[in-house]
Amino acid sequence: MAVNPSTNERLPEQNRDGGIDQDWAGSDQDWWDWYVTLAANDTAPIELVAGPGLPDVDAAADEQVERELAEPYELDPAAVEIFAHDAFVRLPGVFSPAVVRRLAERLEELLRAEHGDDVSGRFTALEQMWLHDDLMRAVALSPRIGGLATALLGEPAVRLYHDNALSKEPGCGRTPWHHDAEHFPLQTTQAVTAWMPMSAIPGRMGPLSFARGRDVLNEVADLEFDKVGTSYDEAVTHRFVDRGVAVESEPFAVGDVSFHSALCFHTAGPNRTTQPRRALATTYFADGARVVESPTLISGTWREFLPGVEPGGLAASELNPVVGRRD
Repeated sequence: MAVNPSTNERLPEQNRDGGIDQDWAGSDQDWWDWYVTLAANDTAPIELVAGPGLPDVDAAADEQVERELAEPYELDPAAVEIFAHDAFVRLPGVFSPAVVRRLAERLEELLRAEHGDDVSGRFTALEQMWLHDDLMRAVALSPRIGGLATALLGEPAVRLYHDNALSKEPGCGRTPWHHDAEHFPLQTTQAVTAWMPMSAIPGRMGPLSFARGRDVLNEVADLEFDKVGTSYDEAVTHRFVDRGVAVESEPFAVGDVSFHSALCFHTAGPNRTTQPRRALATTYFADGARVVESPTLISGTWREFLPGVEPGGLAASELNPVVGRRD
C-alpha cells in the first residue's frame, strides 16, 4: 500500500512558503499528488484483493449513451428532501450497466493515454475531458445529470464548473476529509458534484463516505488546515467521533450516482483491490455566481475552468455553459 509522505516535497516551490492564500502553482495532477498526502493512513502492509470488474454486459453503443444521458431521470421528491437535510444523496440506476461499461472503457483509454501504465499506488486524474472527447462531453453536458443538479439545488439554472476523472489506483490510500466549498472559488455554496462510479464500488475499493448534515462543517470550523501533513484530516476524524457525527460509508452498485453539496464533508477509503477505483465527477454551480475575491491554493487550477474570469468576476466563461434549467 502506498504511504503518503507528509512533507513539502509534493508542493510546487512557489507554494512551499507562507500560508494557503495564494494561487496553486503546479498542474492539476500535481495538485492531486499533493492533496492525497494530507490523508492519514494505516501504514501496515495490506494484501490487495480482486475488484468487482466492469459490468458483465455488452457495452452500449455511443449513440445509446448519448440518448440515455439526454433522458430525464424520475427524481423521487424524497431525494430532494434528503439532499436538503444531509447535503448528499445517492440515486440508484442513474446509468444502465451497458452505459457504465462503455464509459469505463473509454475512460480507461483516456487515462492510459495521459498517465501511462506506471501509476501503482497513485491517485490519477484528468479534467476538462469534455472539450476534446465526445462521450465525456455527453456526460458533462448531460441533461439528465444537469437536470438532477438543478432540481437538487433548487436553482433556476446551473452552469458547468468542470468535469473530472478520478482513478484511485490499486494500493492508493485515503482521500482526506474535506468539503468542496473550500475548493471551488465561488461566492456561493450552491454547488454540487455528481460522483459517477465506473463499476460497482465495494467497501475495500474506497467508496465515498459522507458526514451527514448540512451544518457539519460548523463542527470543525475552528480546526487549522495543514498543507504539509495529516493533522487536519486526523483532527476532523477525531472531532466527528467525539461529537457523534453520523457518517455514511456504503458500497455503490453499478449505475448508482451520488450528488454531494459543496457543504458536504466527505472522504474516501483506500483502494485495497487490484482494480482501479474509477469515477467521473462533474461539478455544477448556480447560474449567477461570482468568483471569490481571494482564491487560495486549495482551489487548484481554477483559472483553467473559468478562463478570463478574474477574482470577483461573474463565473460565466465560455467553458461554463448552462447545463440544467428548470421550467
